[in-house]
Amino acid sequence: VQLQASGGGLVQAGGSLRLSCATSGSFFSINDMGWYRQAPGNQRELVATITSGGTTNYADFVEGRFTISRDNPKNTVYLELNSLNPEDTAVYFCHARIYSRFGAGGRNYWGQGTLVTVSS
Repeated sequence: VQLQASGGGLVQAGGSLRLSCATSGSFFSINDMGWYRQAPGNQRELVATITSGGTTNYADFVEGRFTISRDNPKNTVYLELNSLNPEDTAVYFCHARIYSRFGAGGRNYWGQGTLVTVSS
């Protein structure tokens, strides 16, 4: 199983980006999916999560600027980033809780990260 993140880049303050993370490989089901970020010198922190049923959860710093969504048939999670500011500069990692077969315990998988740089 692999998670492939894409969509990062350089954007000016106030701009927008859309991150995508596609899951590939053989598995039974995907439970929660989410996005985390890690800025230089900082620990990785939660940005947003979404359950298989579409329930979302956001970090306080998002303040309505980001939107997480998922396409279950495509096994893909998205993160729409709006009103970006330089403090949002970080490597963004996608995450998925994946079950390899029915009745098995879930396992956490991470994408390789995509860099978002916001210039002032």
